[in-house]
Parts: sequence; structure tokens; C-alpha cells
Amino acid sequence: MLAIFKKGLVDLPKELHSPASSDKKPKFPEEIIRDFNNSQPSAYALSIGFGNVAFLSYFPSKGPLLHHQRLFCSMDGMYCIFLGNLNNLCTLLKQYGLAKNTNEAMFIIEAYRTLRDRGPYPADQVLKDLDGSFGFVVYDRNAGTVFAALGADQRVQLFWGIAADGSAVISDNLDVIKTSCAKSFAPFPAGCMFHSEIGLMSYEHPKNKLKAMPRIDSEGLMCGANFMVDVSSKINSMPRVGSEANWALSGP
Repeated sequence: MLAIFKKGLVDLPKELHSPASSDKKPKFPEEIIRDFNNSQPSAYALSIGFGNVAFLSYFPSKGPLLHHQRLFCSMDGMYCIFLGNLNNLCTLLKQYGLAKNTNEAMFIIEAYRTLRDRGPYPADQVLKDLDGSFGFVVYDRNAGTVFAALGADQRVQLFWGIAADGSAVISDNLDVIKTSCAKSFAPFPAGCMFHSEIGLMSYEHPKNKLKAMPRIDSEGLMCGANFMVDVSSKINSMPRVGSEANWALSGP
């Protein structure tokens, strides 16, 4: 899968940016999209562009392994690419009052909608309730926001990086990220979530800050950063007022 979001819609952590080497330069989104689509079987790929603001591309998984599953769903201006599986999907569907034929991508959109529309639980608690190997990206076209998360067990992987024009690039294909973002990329941190209006946080340890650790590649060059929970640093919760007081995606 591939998701690209224009700078301004999504601003990735500045620590991901690393100077490009002389022989490897990041690509512009048009090049990334062309190369990705050319590398996939066109009969099975689904690509959606939203002007120059966002781009999503997905192709179905192959093989029987559930953690290799890929799903796509769109609903009411919300678009989700889901990777992996949820072991407790049936329980979650009952909890949210959803139909039995709802798949993981459809469920994530409904859970996101609940969070967006002043849900009763914080986002970290909703994600903690997901039992399985998963990663997902949600693009809310109407709200102009992006929400992404990755499960803690690391059986599903996501990578993110920065294109030549500063756009955010997210993919489960490491080679795509490497060729697209040069040295400005890293694995998406497991057990974490990212919201375009809030930033990156650990949903496993929501009261702790994340610390950026510079990555050095096999060539000895800087290559983005890994983000790890800083157990010694706490987030100071600030009281919220007005319409934000009950917004579950407003962070701690």
C-alpha cells in the first residue's frame, strides 16, 4: 500500500528529515505514484487521487497469512487502508453495534468516526482494545485530517518518510520508501498513533513523551529517526475547555 499527503495537510516529525546523499535524492509525489503503480499488477490495484492533496493506492494481499491481509474501505468521505487482522473483531462489532459482516477496515472507520465525533473514550484506549496484528491509515477528506496507527506486536510493519517536496509518504513496502524518500525515512513506531493535528504519541504509554533516536544506515549515514517511549518524561495534561473538552482525538 501507499499513501501520500501534501505538506501542510500532514507535517511529519522533523527528526525524520536527513540530508540526501549525492547519488540518492528523494522523489516528487508524481514520480513515486508512477513507479509504485508500474510495479503492481494493474488488474488488482486500486488508486485514488485527491487533486494534489492526497493519494491512496492499495492492492489485495496474497497468501493465507492473516497478518498479510490488506483491506480498503471508503465511507462518507473517510478512506481507510487496513493491514493485518483483529482477533477480537466479533467482540468489537458487538460493542459498537455493527453488523456481523463488517470487516476490519470498515470497523476502523466507524471507530474513527466515534472518536472524531466526541466519543466517550480517548483514542489510546480505543487502540488498546484492538487485539491482533494491525496497521492502518485513515484519510478524512471532509475534516482534512489523517490518522494512522500500528500494533505493538510488530508482525505488521509500516514505514514513513518525506518526499522531495516535503509530502508525507507511508507504505508497508520498505523498498518503495527507500527509493522514494532517500535518507529521510524510518519504520513507523510500533504501539503508536499519529494524528495530523496532534502529532505522534504512544497509545500504549500515552502519559509518556516519545524520544527521537537518530538512525544510522549500513553506509554510516543519518537515516531518519526511531521514536521510543521516554519513561522518564511525562506529558503534562492540560485542562481543555469548549468544544475540545470531549474530543477524544485531542490527546492527553
